[in-house]
Amino acid sequence: MFEAARTSPVPLPVATSVFWVHHGTRLAGGDVTYLNRYVLVRVGPAFGACAFEDGELDPAVCAEASGRPLGELLADDLPQPLRLAALDAHLAAELPHHRDPRAEAVTLPEGTPEQRAVARDAAIAGLLPDPEGRRIGLIGVVDPLVAAIRERGGECLPCDLNLRRTRWGDEVAPSMDGVLEEADAVVATGMTLGNGSFDTILARCRERGIPLVVYAQSGAAAARALLGEGVTALSAEPFPFSQFSAVPTALYRYRADGAGAGS
Repeated sequence: MFEAARTSPVPLPVATSVFWVHHGTRLAGGDVTYLNRYVLVRVGPAFGACAFEDGELDPAVCAEASGRPLGELLADDLPQPLRLAALDAHLAAELPHHRDPRAEAVTLPEGTPEQRAVARDAAIAGLLPDPEGRRIGLIGVVDPLVAAIRERGGECLPCDLNLRRTRWGDEVAPSMDGVLEEADAVVATGMTLGNGSFDTILARCRERGIPLVVYAQSGAAAARALLGEGVTALSAEPFPFSQFSAVPTALYRYRADGAGAGS
């Protein structure tokens, strides 16, 4: 995707602004503080985003990258999160989610962070085909999504680089290898697009012929480009994300087969 964007016969626009956001969230009843860092690129009316790990990017990137031609931000020698955010902005500017005829808009309700997280993760779990009695690998753990998978009858196999247990005490695997072998379907965060693990997830799901659902704040438009290429369904949540608002906002659900998403 990066090469296709760089070699486009149409001149790429300028990245109007590049900025990063660092925030923490602890949901009521939980004992885990989720720490999220995002780099964001704005191209015209669109934003692209990618989460990154602590120390992976320096805040100076905001001054260095803002105002540069988008093609320069796709260069191979730049950090992957910045490249992905730039690509995501480019693809979102070409076709915004709210104008994509394949997208099903889901309105998240006004409410507390807990209420909105529950609604969001129920919408994501609704993209799983027949989860009842099946093992669902979850790569990138948030507790409301674990709960949503279980409420649909699935057995959750959680995996995360930073989290060791869910709020219910379930052990979280630090490596995705076993999860990818055991799961009947996989739900993966868009952050895997930026940390280099997505290609492995995609390849293994293709080899085993199992569904792959991506829930993306990171790379929401980039993940959309992979629908039908191994990604079977997508929950795309462009910036500004649901956790930054208390009023109704939209996420966009896609299915590779074009069918309406169940809930």
